[in-house]
Amino acid sequence: MKGKTSSGFEYELDEAALDDYELLEDLCEMDEGDMTKTISVLNRLLGTEQKERLKEHLRMENGRVPASKMMNEIGEIFGNIKEGKNS
Repeated sequence: MKGKTSSGFEYELDEAALDDYELLEDLCEMDEGDMTKTISVLNRLLGTEQKERLKEHLRMENGRVPASKMMNEIGEIFGNIKEGKNS
């Protein structure tokens, strides 16, 4: 599944990554407020290479990657999955 966020980040998801019980566990824990699971979710969903590309896509001039922007991107990716969007 391919997609693109409104900020222009293009990604490709392995369908098998979406059918992962441990991803579901991590998402549930995030929903309960455990934001430490965000990294695990990104690794499971995007893989290391795409996660690093996303971080570079969001990196500010000061060298930081805003957590708020990262969370927005994750939300959009999951929104696209839920809606079944493919670019």
